[in-house]
Order: sequence, then C-alpha cells, then structure tokens
Amino acid sequence: MLTLLISAFVMSSGGGNGLPVKAPRTVGMSSARLAKIDHVVERGIAAGGYPGASVVVGRRGAAVWQKGFGKLSWENGSAAVTADRTIYDLASLTKVVGTTTALMILYDQGKVHLDDPVYKYIPAFSGGDKNKVTLRMLLEHRSGLPAGRDLWRIAHTPQEARDSVIATPLVYEPNTRYVYSDLGADMLAFVVEAAAGEPLDKFLQEHVFAPLGMFDTHFKPADSLKSRIAPTEVAPPRGYPLQGEVHDENAFALGGVAGHAGLFSTASDLAVFAQMMLNGGEYNGARLIADSTVALFTSRQPNAGSRALGWDTCDGSGSCGKYLSAAAYGHTGFTGTSMWIDPERDMFVILLTNRVHEARAKRPAKVIADVRADLSDAAALAVTDYGDGLMAMPKSFRADKAVGWNPPAHKARRHTTRHHVAKKSTHKKSTAKHTTKKG
Repeated sequence: MLTLLISAFVMSSGGGNGLPVKAPRTVGMSSARLAKIDHVVERGIAAGGYPGASVVVGRRGAAVWQKGFGKLSWENGSAAVTADRTIYDLASLTKVVGTTTALMILYDQGKVHLDDPVYKYIPAFSGGDKNKVTLRMLLEHRSGLPAGRDLWRIAHTPQEARDSVIATPLVYEPNTRYVYSDLGADMLAFVVEAAAGEPLDKFLQEHVFAPLGMFDTHFKPADSLKSRIAPTEVAPPRGYPLQGEVHDENAFALGGVAGHAGLFSTASDLAVFAQMMLNGGEYNGARLIADSTVALFTSRQPNAGSRALGWDTCDGSGSCGKYLSAAAYGHTGFTGTSMWIDPERDMFVILLTNRVHEARAKRPAKVIADVRADLSDAAALAVTDYGDGLMAMPKSFRADKAVGWNPPAHKARRHTTRHHVAKKSTHKKSTAKHTTKKG
C-alpha cells in the first residue's frame, strides 16, 4: 500500500526523480564549453525553427546540463519549457525507446529469435518473398517493405490499419537493400504483442517505464497532462490542432499505439532510459536487459550501413555530429527529437523540440538538423578526460552560420502569384504525407 501511495505521489507531482544532478567538472566536463549548448539552442528558437526545447546531457550516471529553453508554443502566454516536466511527442524515438527495447527484453526471455521468420509470429505476413523476412531484417530496415503508406487515408479503424500494414507488398527482395521503413517497425510491434501476449503499451509500462520510474512516458497521454505537452501541428489532415495526440497520421490510424511512433516523454525521463542503456541494461538495482543484449542491439551490423538492430550508429555526420565515438548509437524523430548515447565517453545527449509546430523559419528541417549536430558536438567537445584531452573548439558552429535556415525571399519572386499559390498548396499536401512516413 505504501508503494502505491509513493508511486501515486510521484506521478501526480510530475514524473520520477530522474538522474542525480552533478556539476560538469565532477564528471570530467567543461561547463564553459557546455554553455555553447545554450547559444546553439537559442539560435534555433530565434531563427523560428521551434518555439522551445528541452535538453539533457549526462555523464557517469549524472545529469550535468539539464535545461528547458523557450516556450511550449509561440503564443505570448505559453508556459516555459522545463526538462523535467515538459512532455514532447517523441515520433520515431518510439522505435528505439519502445519497440526495440521490448524486443530486447523478449529476446532475453527466449520468446523471440532474431533470425526467425516474421510469419512465425504473424501468420498473415506470408507468401512469396515475405516468407524470407526475419526479425533481424525488420530491425535493420532491410525487409523489402516500403518506407510507408497512407494508412490514414485507407483505414477507418485501428484493425483495418493493422491489416493494411500486414498486407503491404514487398517492393524489393528481402535483405538486398536498406530502406528506412515505418511499416517494418509496425510489424515488429505486432511481433512483440504476439510473443508477449499483451499490447505493446502495456508491456512497455510493466517492463520498462514503471521499473525505471519513467512516469511521464506514455502512449496516448491522459487529458490531465495536456497543459504540460508541447503542441505539434496546427492544421493536420485530422482538421484540428494537435496537443497530446500523436502527430504521426499513421500512428493515429493505428489507434495511437504504434511501433514507429506514438510515445510521449520528458527529457528527464529519457535521461534515465539512456543511463540504463549506458549501464548495460541495468538501473538503480533493477536489470531490464542483459548487457550482452544491449551490446548486440547497439552494434553496427554487417551489410547494414550505419544501422545497428533498431538503433542507428554514429558515422561522423548527421545528428550525431563530428565528435562522438564510432561506438555511439542513437535515433531521431520527425517532430524534432534526438537521442545519442556514447558508451566510450559514458555520455548521452538528448534534445526534444516541437519543430513541426508553426515553425517561423522557412526551412525548419535545416534548423533542427544543424542544432542536433551542434548539440552533439558541443557535448563531446566539453569532455576533458577522453583520449588526448580537450579537442580544439571550432571557430563557429553550424548554428552560427545558419546556412539555408531562412534563405532570402527574393529568390521565390520569379514565380507568378498563381503559380506560387499552387506550389504552396502542393507542398502542404506533400508535407502532410511525408509526416506519416518518417516519424
């Protein structure tokens, strides 16, 4: 009874305890260099890339830079973002924090095997080349499934959406090429549910979020949390502004719980998850995953490019920046989220934004791409006791240059008004479609 009362208090007060907070110097980091994070994130806000952001950098079991920036929305009266209370739509971080983690647990339990054919768990996913598709291929995005399809246009119920995913034809021979696929992640979620004998959200709550004290991490968050949730799209195909309801249209069509998108969380909650991964699957005395399984799923796979199993790995470019080690692994989300974990530095970097919410920048995707990479770079460059010590700081960061963030408007004046309006309408439809493909 006492445990229940404590849990109820923690949840009502806005989350778990999170990681202990330590001064950067106590864990071998420079606070002066970490301060570059503030400059980079604030540059993104000033440029109109997103109204607010939440950041946690952690090292050696502690949060060393945990901050909120800006506001939940662009409105003057909007609440300020805080790292421990503001909840963001994670988009494709769901693939790793949710779906992949569930598979790791089931792998440890012997309930799934990586080279099993998918039809063993989902018999309807069979026939022809589908019989060759394994769980490993789904995790590596090498299954032959396309990137996505507009489930929200063709399905009227979550069951119809599920059936449409399973019935999707392969577009290439399995294990011959890489195509990042939301549908593959959805199939993995169906496998989880079949092997576990319960829904994905319930399994994760019981086996991951509750044991870690991640009380602000949910699919379909309660209405009572709405005031703490950063809004996303203002004019989605659903026809009303989104706040506390999953941004991804296909995840919504699947009922709000999907393998590729649907999770909401705080940066503080995700910091605990990241630390569990750095600890080799254990946190605060509770072991969730075997350390060998963590190592297996987060290691780059042969013939899979930079991909691990579910996770991506750092290749010295993209959202992981230039300086994280080759052992670093992570993922991004379409709404403006990212998480990178570097076991060699015993460090992680988390960024949550809602860059899909009425962005004022002309190219918000370029803004978030540069800010993500700068954040990873600033954190890595702040480590004082790795390798040969302090690395030289660059003369400027990507956010200082802001290349392509807000190109001059005169470049678009060559078109007639009628042509410009037509292109804008077409682009809006294309963008709405794209959000369903890459969470």
